[in-house]
Amino acid sequence: MAADIYLNEFGQPVGAPLPDWRGAAFPPHHLLSGWGCQLAPLDPERHGPGLWQAFCSDSGAMWTYLTSGPFADEAAMGSWLQQCAAKADPQFYTIMDAKSGQAQGLASYLHIDPQAGSMEVGWLHFSPALQQSRLATAAMALMMANAFALGYRRYEWKCNALNQPSWRAALRLGFSYEGTFRQSRVDKGRARDTAWFSVIDGEWPALQTCFERWLADANFDQQGRQRLRLSELTAACRTNND
Repeated sequence: MAADIYLNEFGQPVGAPLPDWRGAAFPPHHLLSGWGCQLAPLDPERHGPGLWQAFCSDSGAMWTYLTSGPFADEAAMGSWLQQCAAKADPQFYTIMDAKSGQAQGLASYLHIDPQAGSMEVGWLHFSPALQQSRLATAAMALMMANAFALGYRRYEWKCNALNQPSWRAALRLGFSYEGTFRQSRVDKGRARDTAWFSVIDGEWPALQTCFERWLADANFDQQGRQRLRLSELTAACRTNND
């Protein structure tokens, strides 16, 4: 459906009016929980040992497209976690299994702009146990739900354009591809093109239904295998399926 066209007094096309817009709230840094997942504000002392154990089971490949890591030892990673926890933006969370209390990954809100109503989800560090899991999807759904509940109008996902697993994850989660910024950064001494994706507030209600349907216990058999694929549910929510 084509967007409505608004004209100003000069006959020029302009954006839709937002007479009641007062900005969104800066996200409170508190526990988010649901669907067996907990997102706890990063605490290096409490979460560091568990994160080290979760991350060190990886060969190092999980750090390829990230600006940090891999780390030689737990102390080095702990110093990095201290730096992360000291920042308000990015705002870091530890992804935990609510039943076991085990730390399995990291995620953050960043580029938080309450006045524009825009924020990004990023700094995603998923351990091998968390990757492609129900818990990982629950974490992303919780963070997205929290962002829109706070009044944000735009929720972004960005990744190295060569990082195809991240690209596929964004589409699976219902983000729409917006384009690629060429030579946008230099990471670890290498050129990087950055792919941009987003979900906007008008898309969230339908997407929320998709998450609730996919994460429901009824969608998984006794072996934990999904009955419906999330990508099939979210396809209709995306404005661009590239």
